[in-house]
Amino acid sequence: LVFLAVVCSAQEARWGIFGGPQISSARYTINGDKQQTSAKYGFQLGTNWKVPFENKLYFSPAIFYSLKGYKVDLTQMSIPPDSLAIDNNTTIHTLEIAALLHYDFNTQPNHFFIKLGPSLDAQIAGKEKFTRSDRTTGEQKMNFDFTEYGYFGANILVLLGYETKSGFQYSIQYSHGIGSINNADHGPAIWHRVLGISLGKYLK
Repeated sequence: LVFLAVVCSAQEARWGIFGGPQISSARYTINGDKQQTSAKYGFQLGTNWKVPFENKLYFSPAIFYSLKGYKVDLTQMSIPPDSLAIDNNTTIHTLEIAALLHYDFNTQPNHFFIKLGPSLDAQIAGKEKFTRSDRTTGEQKMNFDFTEYGYFGANILVLLGYETKSGFQYSIQYSHGIGSINNADHGPAIWHRVLGISLGKYLK
């Protein structure tokens, strides 16, 4: 964070805000067996920077809120959420920090760009709803701990977008989870998958 603050205070750095809708799901496996998942709607909202690095290459860190989640049908016992659960429907509030490289395809005021890099998302809070094999239902807060759902997840972000002379940014973003958000021993492995679009504007 100190490094980001120093870099982004550079004289020619541009600062902006962005936000937009997204759909999220997950890759969910139990003992190596992939479970059937489906997507949920959410959104993202945050701030980003564009710091000159070399020629058409820039450093573009971002900090943003992201509403994620997934629905999964379970064919095996999965703890969490419950030893009798046959499905699960989660909603997860995350704060994500990304360290991206930004490349402009040309030097014209209106141009396409691509961003690529890693991110770390902190799981702030979450809820899950599930059905048990005896047809009863459960609803509870997701517990984040070193032996339950994890506090953090790791991702690779890819953005393809268009920037205008007036500083508007239009982009499509894909986030590929590379770190499971579950810490429970012998529990499932869960990786975020997120696809979204956003509108942004450089303010400085």
